[in-house]
Amino acid sequence: MNDRAVWKRVGQAGLYGLGGILGTITLLAIAAVTPRQWHTPTQQTGCKYRVYVAGDVMHTNFFVPVHNDAFDWGQHLNLATLGKSKPADYRYLQFGWGDRTFYVETPSWDKISISSALRSLLRPNPAALFVKGHTAVPHYPNETLKCISLDQAQYLKLMHFLEASFQTNSQGQELISRGHDGDSSFYIATGRYSALKTCNSWTAEGLRSADVNTPLWGGLAPAVMHQLKDSCKCGE
Repeated sequence: MNDRAVWKRVGQAGLYGLGGILGTITLLAIAAVTPRQWHTPTQQTGCKYRVYVAGDVMHTNFFVPVHNDAFDWGQHLNLATLGKSKPADYRYLQFGWGDRTFYVETPSWDKISISSALRSLLRPNPAALFVKGHTAVPHYPNETLKCISLDQAQYLKLMHFLEASFQTNSQGQELISRGHDGDSSFYIATGRYSALKTCNSWTAEGLRSADVNTPLWGGLAPAVMHQLKDSCKCGE
């Protein structure tokens, strides 16, 4: 085979590879804007069982009450491991899931290490669960906050999903380290983070467990937030 034929085959292989990459990106983009449920789910009234979802361009989090008549996190998680505040001071818990090394070593988005970000995207990695205690639901700048009303059965399904996201041993949840702010901690989580199973995919999975509409592919935060409809006023 002469050099021209070799380069021709190399060029064809490159075009096929590029076509495959562009095709995959196109399919994921379509899946990110396509809802799983085309009908409008029945909205719960009264907002007795409410959860909050916050998201920016990169990441999504849940905010749930510490306790109500359906579920008490004080019976399922040692709230004293969260930080310096008294457990009784916490009214809401924030839950987020992500790449363990990246999550623990990155205190804020402006501190992102390019090497750790690439490592998170290029191969599956162990996951961590971030939990933070709050006296009220925060509304951070540059984040969208939506409030969802659930019935009791849906609410319990989501709480059980969050609880099952902790990897446990005989002593309970496995603490990795304290958070960067004094009122949070990182725990070993189930699952592995990858480009196809992101923090936002985890949020979407939790929402689906409670029969809340999500995109076909929930890997992007804006896609997850776009499908959510406010059922309650975001506030106390």
